[in-house]
Amino acid sequence: MKEKKMDYLTVEVFENIEINNGTFKLTIKGKFKGQPGQFYMLKGWDKEPLLPRPISINHLDEEKIVFLYQTVGQGTEALSELELADKLKIMGPLGNGFDVDNIKGKVAVVTGGIGIAPMLYVTESLKNSQVDLYCGFRSDTYMLDNFEKYVNNINISTEDGKIGHKGYITEIFHPNLYDVVLCCGPEPMMERVVVMCREQKVPVYVSMEKHMACGIGACLVCTCKTKQGNKRTCKDGPVFLGEDIVL
Repeated sequence: MKEKKMDYLTVEVFENIEINNGTFKLTIKGKFKGQPGQFYMLKGWDKEPLLPRPISINHLDEEKIVFLYQTVGQGTEALSELELADKLKIMGPLGNGFDVDNIKGKVAVVTGGIGIAPMLYVTESLKNSQVDLYCGFRSDTYMLDNFEKYVNNINISTEDGKIGHKGYITEIFHPNLYDVVLCCGPEPMMERVVVMCREQKVPVYVSMEKHMACGIGACLVCTCKTKQGNKRTCKDGPVFLGEDIVL
């Protein structure tokens, strides 16, 4: 059966604030759909050839959708310049997400940097689990207070030792304490988490971050190597079983 074509929707920015150095929280009022781990393609500029940017859902409720992003290039810089009532084009929800309804027991959510963005919506949705959060930052932390009522423990590492453990979050994470691990962050960190979980035979699900062009699986820019062959991160992912990923 032919898939239904998805089009961009024009919306208005309700809030776009910098919550940390180069990290922004973008809010759009309205009713939107999306599962934890899914993303939207966002475009708030007319410049070419800048492509839309894939931004994961940070929070979703009946009144609004929230995105968390960092300024790392021309596209996200343009997003950061949007103000109240500015027009923004979005398309989604896209990709697959975490199967939160079937995740149970003790769960570790492991993040690095902006990889924390989709995991708030994930922890909000984990109703049958006891969740511990592990989050690594370079120096300053952000968004942690939003997690407090959804997790049992928050474990922090910073590379400069400003807050929490000095070093990497993988140095204080022990997968053998958990039934399931959910991970999102820089690829080297996720590779380390996958290896650690494999050694302890603990299932791990990772949300892969790849450059995307179309967001719907047509252009094959965002391929990810798996044991079943190359997969499209935007269409077949971004969430994959760690055991299937080829490191």
